[in-house]
Amino acid sequence: MILPANPGAGYRALKPEIDAAIARALDSGWYILGQEVRSFEQEFAAWLGTARSVGCGNGTDAIVLALRALGIGPGCAVATVSHTAVATVAAIEMAGAVPVLIDIDPRHYTLCPVDLAAVLKAPPPGLPPIKAVLPVHLYGQPVDLDAIGALCRQYNLLLIEDCAQAHGARWHGQMVGTFGAAATFSFYPTKNLGALGDGGAVAMADEALADRAAALRQYGWRTHYISDDAGMNSRLDELQAAILRVKLRHLDAANDRRRAIAAAYDAALVGSALAPPARRPGADPVFHLYVTRSRDRAAHQAALRAGGIGTGIHYPQPVHLQPAYRDRIALGPARCRETEIASSEVLSLPLYPEMTDAEVGQVCAALRQL
Repeated sequence: MILPANPGAGYRALKPEIDAAIARALDSGWYILGQEVRSFEQEFAAWLGTARSVGCGNGTDAIVLALRALGIGPGCAVATVSHTAVATVAAIEMAGAVPVLIDIDPRHYTLCPVDLAAVLKAPPPGLPPIKAVLPVHLYGQPVDLDAIGALCRQYNLLLIEDCAQAHGARWHGQMVGTFGAAATFSFYPTKNLGALGDGGAVAMADEALADRAAALRQYGWRTHYISDDAGMNSRLDELQAAILRVKLRHLDAANDRRRAIAAAYDAALVGSALAPPARRPGADPVFHLYVTRSRDRAAHQAALRAGGIGTGIHYPQPVHLQPAYRDRIALGPARCRETEIASSEVLSLPLYPEMTDAEVGQVCAALRQL
């Protein structure tokens, strides 16, 4: 069975380099916020094209740190989407802010500027003032940053990019993660840039804000043992930073391989009952996931399974319908209708850089039989 994702293959492909990096970190004798983290933060910021990156424990904490560093918390609302990993919404509440969930553009599965404009013009009753917009570059597909950025400027809102699935994606040639006041990244093992455990980062162009985020990740310390702010404990591990330094060197090539696999799938789906992912003009996606769409998903999933092809569903239930959030989260005027339809139709095909040509061919052959 070809798995939808295979992080172990990513380790095996770089095993000598990763093992050497781990040995180096172990031999250093310094295991918390040492040279590996400092070096990775510098290298990741340089690769991204921003001033600073601040490593932290995971992508969820990265959003919390970004919000808190920017002063977004109690008494503030944040607009984001319901069609996302629940971490996006959970992090807003962890920061003390209130989420308001916007519908998606059904072709690209990202935040719909039309619904955002409507909610900004007439916010739901009882909602605190909307102070920030947190769009998600879902599946490695950039959001419409032109339209969303214009709305942020019009309403004087902070733009915070959730780049957990979009390391290396570009919008009109510019890296996503460099457009707003802050950007957040996850290094979960299956991400385009994945650790062998948890990890995350906040990227910022403003040095003072980055300093604040760095202090907040470790109890609010600027001076050791002295908390200037009420912070948290969310530190990127030295071992994971060492691993990420290795994988960062190979990320551009890995993203190119993802694009090549996606192109092969596109060709195989011509005339198929499955719809391939749309590309937004001006966007250069990195295909964290290759998400097709089917009105007969269960049958197509079963047919692919019979051909030895594993699939995934990202995501089977919108956040606003999950028990922890149902009936208590504000929605935009569209009431997330397109989100609910998409959640019943999306289907993710296997895609990771270490797939062999033979495995890609097997998937393509199965797709042509649908």
